[in-house]
Amino acid sequence: MSKQQVALLGTGTMGSGMARNLRKAGFPLSVYNRTREKAEPLAETGAQIADTPAQAAAGASIVLSMPADDDASRELWLGPHGALSAMQAGSIAIDCGTISPEWVKQLHQEAEAQGVRMMDAPVTGSRPQANAGELTFLVGADPGTLEAARPVLEAMSKSIVHLGPVGSGALLKLINNFLCGVQVASFAEALAWIERSPLDRAQALDFLKSGAAGSPIFKGMSERMIARTYEVFFLLRLMEKDMRYAQQAAAAADVTLTTAACSNKLFERAEAAGYGERDMSSVVEILRSKNA
Repeated sequence: MSKQQVALLGTGTMGSGMARNLRKAGFPLSVYNRTREKAEPLAETGAQIADTPAQAAAGASIVLSMPADDDASRELWLGPHGALSAMQAGSIAIDCGTISPEWVKQLHQEAEAQGVRMMDAPVTGSRPQANAGELTFLVGADPGTLEAARPVLEAMSKSIVHLGPVGSGALLKLINNFLCGVQVASFAEALAWIERSPLDRAQALDFLKSGAAGSPIFKGMSERMIARTYEVFFLLRLMEKDMRYAQQAAAAADVTLTTAACSNKLFERAEAAGYGERDMSSVVEILRSKNA
């Protein structure tokens, strides 16, 4: 049985690993990235490098995007050379970025108007999971659309969680990232406090990681913050964006995310200080400063 023709829009930190796993699984693949040079290494896998989203999407039965935010998603799908304009009726558009539920709703309407099926399927995991094909997809879609796309998602994932109709994935992803962001910010404050105290840092962290406060993200952040290398697993500027989107989405449900607002002030300060393109763990550096 022949494999579905797939297009992937966005080959950055996450998208490049996703593309390589699609090719390993044997899917014919076209890729597009705003900065073409970042997509060109994928040619060695047999992927076709497109000059526009529309060119990548032409002839594909499934088109995935991995945008940074709503604006990038809008440009990929609906821009002057957007993918949606080149998609055939009955094909499937899947947005895998962390975007707002409001934009997902708009994109769904645009896709339906052209006879294109739509899913939101944001991922959890970072670059190592994308490279290993061990992402988790949080899916908002009707069951039939998900089943049609399942073989493609399975090539990149360890788990596919169907949450309900379109928009459900985007909503839970923002809740997830809100909780992660609060933990990163609070741990950055705790570590700065420890480092200015007479406590032995290693001993204190060993206790905290193994106690009630410990969590997977706590353990990962402690290693990165101590190493101070900040190799990108999750861009700090994207966490700042996710925390803003989370507050907006929660407000639509008449919920105020007080902890998100406080935590995001740290990410905003870190971005203003030049850490936006580094890993989100670098937020601790603004607290280590004597002027913090």
